[in-house]
Amino acid sequence: MSSYHIEHGIDDMLTNLKGTRALVIGGSSGIGRATAAAFLEAGALVTIAARDPGRLAVAADEIGVKSAVLDTGDNDAIERFFSDHAPFDHVAISAASTKGGSVGSLALDDAKTSFESKFWGAYRVARASRINEGGSLTFVSGFLSKRPSPTSVLQGAINSAIEALARGLALERAPIRFNTVSPGLVDTPVYSKMAQGDRNAMFERTAAKLPVGRVGHPDDIAAAILFLAANPFTTGTTLTVDGGATIA
Repeated sequence: MSSYHIEHGIDDMLTNLKGTRALVIGGSSGIGRATAAAFLEAGALVTIAARDPGRLAVAADEIGVKSAVLDTGDNDAIERFFSDHAPFDHVAISAASTKGGSVGSLALDDAKTSFESKFWGAYRVARASRINEGGSLTFVSGFLSKRPSPTSVLQGAINSAIEALARGLALERAPIRFNTVSPGLVDTPVYSKMAQGDRNAMFERTAAKLPVGRVGHPDDIAAAILFLAANPFTTGTTLTVDGGATIA
């Protein structure tokens, strides 16, 4: 197939998103914000949700989408939110906060809080979500599920659990589609607390090891999320978007 037909085939696929209702949880920054902007560009009617009202309002105004304050740690609030809204066509979840460290050095409470945020937050949303038949829900995990690190064992375990959750839900709730995008290192505000020099050095070290020669950008991950949402023949899959980190 020629590159022309491939390109136009992808364009045709993305037209599937036009007029659909998309919810991006964690949409106030980073990957979530890029995903919301991409859905909007594809013609979807977009709502972003996050727990920080101030950042949420700024992001919604700048992107030009609707917003809703939502804490993925509050199950009652999540259930009320989906009960109060018409079913969505596509849901993407990128909201999470985890702490790194070896199993031996990371405090047990910090480990539990990390699992609570990234896995159980996603689980609560998936459990309560109301999605139209043929629609989709996309999780965000991370390449540590495939290539573990001795200083990030917990993150690898959480990411593996999320990917397994998507595979199971793809069977339980078919024909609604459940998938996962697994990013590598992505330049997002999660690293903003690092000193700029340290952050730049980390990105440069990582980029030097990757076949693509750079770290990820939120738009790279957003494009993968949109692909999974728009492609009606993808479910129960994990799409790795890591610049080759898994094989490097």
